[in-house]
Amino acid sequence: MARALTRGPVGRRLRKVAPLAVPVLLAIADAMLVNGVELDLEVGVSMAAAAALLVRRRFPLLVFLFTLPGLYIGYIWFAPMIALYTLAALRPGRARLGGCALLLIAAHFFPYPISDFELTDYRENTLVLIDASVTSAAPIALGLLVRTRRELASRVEDLTRSLRREDRLLADRVKTTERARLAREMHDVVAHQVSLISLQAGAVQVSTEDAEARAGARTIRELSVRTLEELRHMVGVLRADGGEAAEARDLAPQPDLEELPRLIEMSALDVTYERGVVAGAGGVSGAKTVERAAFRTVQEALTNVRKHAPGARVRVRVDPVDTVRSPATDGAEVADGTQAAAGTQPADGAGAADGAAASDGGRTAHGLRVEIRNGPPDATATVPALPGGGHGLVGLRERAQSLGGTLEARRTSDGGFVVRAEFPYGTGRSEAERGEVK
Repeated sequence: MARALTRGPVGRRLRKVAPLAVPVLLAIADAMLVNGVELDLEVGVSMAAAAALLVRRRFPLLVFLFTLPGLYIGYIWFAPMIALYTLAALRPGRARLGGCALLLIAAHFFPYPISDFELTDYRENTLVLIDASVTSAAPIALGLLVRTRRELASRVEDLTRSLRREDRLLADRVKTTERARLAREMHDVVAHQVSLISLQAGAVQVSTEDAEARAGARTIRELSVRTLEELRHMVGVLRADGGEAAEARDLAPQPDLEELPRLIEMSALDVTYERGVVAGAGGVSGAKTVERAAFRTVQEALTNVRKHAPGARVRVRVDPVDTVRSPATDGAEVADGTQAAAGTQPADGAGAADGAAASDGGRTAHGLRVEIRNGPPDATATVPALPGGGHGLVGLRERAQSLGGTLEARRTSDGGFVVRAEFPYGTGRSEAERGEVK
């Protein structure tokens, strides 16, 4: 209860008012204990000195001078000592503090009225002088100590920020070096192999008389050329840094829904494409990023079908949605070493029903749903020996989560597999912010 009170609005108000009010209350209590409550000259100057502490932070020197009559006439202690402490903490200066210390010593040493001063009372005068010196030195020392502590804390904070900045620069330098190394590896290995594939396909296209073989070789060559083009842009992004990286990303090819039919045509699979959304989404914010994510999702799903379900029939659906499920729960399901899932798992057929009800009466869609569903593999089909690292759908799930969407991948009751993703428009980080090169 007490902790909640101190952390609430009342506690914040108290923490703001207490540094101003507490010294004033202490000075008032000191004045009343020394001079009583009966109104006279001593009480008047003492109360005036206590009230002046309210503006001690704005005018520390003037407030200190204003408290000296209270010390000299009313014999108060707290008000002048607090004022001198504030002066030392906020306006330090050897000449200023030395002069104020001498004034406080004089106001404390000489009695009121001055006619009561006994110059020959050496013992009493010595004790009073020592007492006055300690009274002036203590608040000055404490104020300088507090100021020094604040300056040290500020310097430590600056040093910490500087070290963090150096750590970020070092991390950026390491990242740049690693990106350059990856770019070299991709260019030297992948580009070389794909170039050989393109050359071999071109040779087959020229030498063979079989029309079907020529068409297949032409498709292989087109895919190789397109792969080399994307690889060139990705290598440029990896090598670039800062503004150059953003410029390279702008120049990189940005596949969207308009290229899905071509992707499906070149997949060499039995695919039924059901399209319920127009590419571009009518200029909706973030539409291009969402469409690219949808394209990559279909691309990865078709690749997995070729690897794990050869000969299977595939259905691809792209529909608008009014609301996109938030990724409240994330799960993972591994199938054949490459399949991963995230999000909830609706029953089979839910995608079609949801897709049909996604757009109602011309309402503006708030997102995009992509579903790729394949049946069981053909037992007579040859399983291609294609390598796989098991990271495809994991990367798609991360992409969906970065856009504020969800991805689900699971087996179906008929022995097939379904991949369903939902992406909201206008949310998540842009590709430039994420630094994507895929």
